Amino acid sequence: MDHAADAHRTDLMTITRFVLNEQSKHPDSKGDFSILLNNIVLGCKFVCSAVNKAGLAKLIGLAGDTNVQGEEQKKLDVLSNEVFVKALISSGRTCILVSEEDEEATFVSPPLRGKYCVVFDPLDGSSNIDCGVSIGTIFGIYLVNDLEATIDDALQPGKNMLAAGYCMYGSSCMLVLSTGNGVNGFTLDPSLGEFILTHPDIKIPKTGKIYSVNEGNAKNWDGPTAKYIENCKFPKDGSSPKSLRYVGRDNAGQPRGLYLTKRSMVADVHRTLLYGGIFLYPADRKSPNGKLRVLYEVFPMSFLIEQAGGQAFTGKIRALDLVPKKIHERSPIFLGSYEDVEEIKELYAAAQNQI
Repeated sequence: MDHAADAHRTDLMTITRFVLNEQSKHPDSKGDFSILLNNIVLGCKFVCSAVNKAGLAKLIGLAGDTNVQGEEQKKLDVLSNEVFVKALISSGRTCILVSEEDEEATFVSPPLRGKYCVVFDPLDGSSNIDCGVSIGTIFGIYLVNDLEATIDDALQPGKNMLAAGYCMYGSSCMLVLSTGNGVNGFTLDPSLGEFILTHPDIKIPKTGKIYSVNEGNAKNWDGPTAKYIENCKFPKDGSSPKSLRYVGRDNAGQPRGLYLTKRSMVADVHRTLLYGGIFLYPADRKSPNGKLRVLYEVFPMSFLIEQAGGQAFTGKIRALDLVPKKIHERSPIFLGSYEDVEEIKELYAAAQNQI
């Protein structure tokens, strides 16, 4: 990005300007949603700064606690969670928060209570930071019709989401957002301190040449998943095989119930969104219910992929049709290019018909 040229431009589409433009399309809007998004953006900037100087500030390492997932908490996890909880509550627009790091949902006290439920993973893939792999924040937003919020307001199907997004912290800081009208990407310009629209109206290719999965779990996969990966490697039509690209690395051999966060879903899904292909985190014999969390991993990413023209599937149903029964529920997920996901849906349908 040419920063010198930017200094003389007046047409930069910042994320704030973008959100306000969207707000103007709804004359009855009071700006509550815009204020909430602005506070999320502020949290992303804060975490980006912390990630960039984590080594110098000694934020890499364990904080000595374990979160509800049985994962040892990194110092950055703890800091990021505090940042987003405080930013969301101080917006005065939220009534219930669900974080990966907290066992229970947070209900906002009446003086600061608003009408939105926010579900989020404050720092996905944080244990990868010491090796320079991109990590990120994932979030989703729901409307709560009654200010007297209950836990059921957080257990809505993904199709009820108003907005979802992620912020990826890597060689650059990029925030990808959908408010239900397509997907747009904004890159943080450090010289301006603003997220600038750099990837307008992102559309995922109908099919891709990349698949992303942890093949270390292959021996435990079900038939349709194993068959799909075989087709990726050895296409029956004689075409070139798909290439494996996977940032995540799982902790095979850890005691049952202990799963360290060594993957980076944000990095893998971001690549899939831009270049096409499929991201898989299937169920297996060790984890029959899958491992990714429905509310703040599966739902937001599925929302974004669908808004970009792709599909998201659990192995049984459309991912956004899931109705979670608990806030930290897990699910298998297959998401990405429309035709690639359609292929695995057909394999599952064929397997079901043979029963």
